[in-house]
Amino acid sequence: MQKILVANRGEIALRVMKTARRMGIKTVAVYSEVDRESPHVLFADEAVCLGPAAASESYLDTDKVIAAAKQTGADGIHPGYGFLSENAVFAKRVKEEGLIFIGPSPEAIEIMGSKLAAKEAVKKFESEAGGRIPMVPGTDHAITDIAAAKKIAEEIGYPILIKASAGGGGKGMRVVEKAAEFEEQMERAISEAVSAFGDGAVFIEKYIGSPRHIEIQVLA
Repeated sequence: MQKILVANRGEIALRVMKTARRMGIKTVAVYSEVDRESPHVLFADEAVCLGPAAASESYLDTDKVIAAAKQTGADGIHPGYGFLSENAVFAKRVKEEGLIFIGPSPEAIEIMGSKLAAKEAVKKFESEAGGRIPMVPGTDHAITDIAAAKKIAEEIGYPILIKASAGGGGKGMRVVEKAAEFEEQMERAISEAVSAFGDGAVFIEKYIGSPRHIEIQVLA
């Protein structure tokens, strides 16, 4: 690759651009009208304005991002973190337009973008590999029926956690300590999931307080 467009802003975009420069790759910044003097815009070799301040009209507008990449002759698009980085439709579109999507395959993004789909993938791997991967007890399907969900919560045992299937960053997540709180928290979780992700699907799992979080990152 000779040139890439970084579809992000701020420190995230800067880190990608600095690495690209060390590799001898030219960079293209994109920005909204209010970000025209931002460090990532000034650092890049080229910059394209995507539109108004609202992310939906600039950084999240896939047509504008792809048009900017083509206009500047970029070979690929690096989504950075957030914004379009976990959008499987965008990743697929980038490839269809003859550009390189610098990130996971659209198929991988689609699976891991939904916690329920990710659970299904783990179960499929289990059956194929003949092993067992321990998972937190909970539902393996989306739930919107409050009465049915409450029954499942009782079977799992309180405290439980209601999580948005498409969630992230703690949004659409509610801890329920006892049955009396369940309906109210379920309604809030669904409402928050719809507002934040446009998807009201939630699932339930056993809540584990103060767990140790081990994250494994694979560089390939």
